[in-house]
Amino acid sequence: MNAATPEFVLISHTLCPYVQRAAIALYEKGIAFERRDIDLANKPAWFLDLSPLGKTPVLLVDGTPIFESAVICDFLDETQAPALHPPEPIVRARHRSWIEFGSALLNAIGSFYNAADEALLRDRANDIHARFRQIESTLGAGPYFAGSAFSLVDATFGPVFRYFDVFESIDDFAFFQDLPKVSAWRAQLSQRPSIQAAVSSDYPRLLTQFLVRRGSALSDRITKA
Repeated sequence: MNAATPEFVLISHTLCPYVQRAAIALYEKGIAFERRDIDLANKPAWFLDLSPLGKTPVLLVDGTPIFESAVICDFLDETQAPALHPPEPIVRARHRSWIEFGSALLNAIGSFYNAADEALLRDRANDIHARFRQIESTLGAGPYFAGSAFSLVDATFGPVFRYFDVFESIDDFAFFQDLPKVSAWRAQLSQRPSIQAAVSSDYPRLLTQFLVRRGSALSDRITKA
């Protein structure tokens, strides 16, 4: 990089979907960046100095830390082309609302894989399906959330959908039953190079190991398979 080009370093954790969101934005904008993975179970002191919340991702821009994925993505969109948010304020606000919906969906996914018993597991699966049904009624003809243009909403949902590749290898929970638009959107995002590049090739194995360690009803299904 020349002196006029900022240096970007993404402090990350292998499985974190919020890290993936930031990485996807960086890839989409063609920004060269270094990625440094840390162990969140053994956080180094230098990381805690950079991240007051003790969470990933953190983006270093010429050494200045920015934390929280939504803030990172907005900063990148304000400073680096091409734009991944729509130019119209009302449409941009709507996109940010659906990004927040995607973050809430990640919490629902956590409740699913941490469910203590089969009844709760099924209840959580139904809750996720209901949330996807809400998105189904919002999507247009595709192939992306806003039509032909890839946006930060797509960058948010790419990591969300990736969970289900592993969940469906365990059992059929009917997450996408009768949801053709969401299913098509999911398939389209899975082929996007930036989304593929946001994780390592051993992501499915690492996620499966993580799920087994939860000691949940889903863990039991994996160990008994």
